[in-house]
Amino acid sequence: MSVKIQQLTKNYGTQRAVDNLSFSVKKGEILGFLGPNGAGKTTTMKMLTCFIPPTSGAAEVCGYDITTHPMDVRREIGYLPEHNPLYKDMYVREYLRFVAGLHKISNAKQRVEEMIETTGLTREHNKQIGALSKGYRQRVGLAQAMLHDPQVLILDEPTSGLDPNQLVDIRQLIKSLGKEKTVIFSTHIMQEVQAICDRVLIINKGKSVANDDIEGLRNRIAGATTISVEFKEKITAKILEKISGVQSARAIDAHHWELTANDSEQVREAVFKFAIKENLTLLGMQKTIRSVENVFQELTRE
Repeated sequence: MSVKIQQLTKNYGTQRAVDNLSFSVKKGEILGFLGPNGAGKTTTMKMLTCFIPPTSGAAEVCGYDITTHPMDVRREIGYLPEHNPLYKDMYVREYLRFVAGLHKISNAKQRVEEMIETTGLTREHNKQIGALSKGYRQRVGLAQAMLHDPQVLILDEPTSGLDPNQLVDIRQLIKSLGKEKTVIFSTHIMQEVQAICDRVLIINKGKSVANDDIEGLRNRIAGATTISVEFKEKITAKILEKISGVQSARAIDAHHWELTANDSEQVREAVFKFAIKENLTLLGMQKTIRSVENVFQELTRE
């Protein structure tokens, strides 16, 4: 495993920010790291990148312990923090060459040019960083994170401030990087998770509440399935709740309803038979697929 965490805990005084967190990520895997604000995502990332020490527990990056071998860990990690720290008075190419010097990259000039092209900074490379838009500053942050060719990329809100076109480019870049590297990235944009991630880890109040692939997440929450139905005639909840298997009915309008049921297949058959029996015209019926956002809300709700 490229990243392995076991019972990692971080306390700030009496407040526990990360609570016995355990998970692992292998090479060639993209892990979406999700949680509400204050859940402990950024604290976990800072411990993994050796910015802050854990209170207890253990973590390894490419076989190096974050406590005993922090310099080795840092060589293996490319990190883009949530608040992208840049020297705004430096020019793009100048800044990347400076970072290359810190990493002691032998082919620094070539590597800088590769990162400028890879992250789409070619048009802006002669500008001062302070003169760039937020989206392009984010690209500079990504370029510095990847400059030393790390095995593990940790990206905290990497697409923050990007316009829709830039979003597509950066998502494709992250997906391509994930084929040969380990990528852990935090985001609040659920479409990104579904488009990019191989697996999703959701934490709440410092604890893991889900760790699964997208399909597994959708099936994680047992219980009701939502079915959308539409009738030509006006109908009431009281009538619909008489259908076998229907737990409740919510009106979208007088003709269009959302039914909550236990077994979607049997209930859909029951709705169809009900419409025939009551001489109703059924215009449409569809099972609502749970999104990652639905699951996230269920798992992190107070």
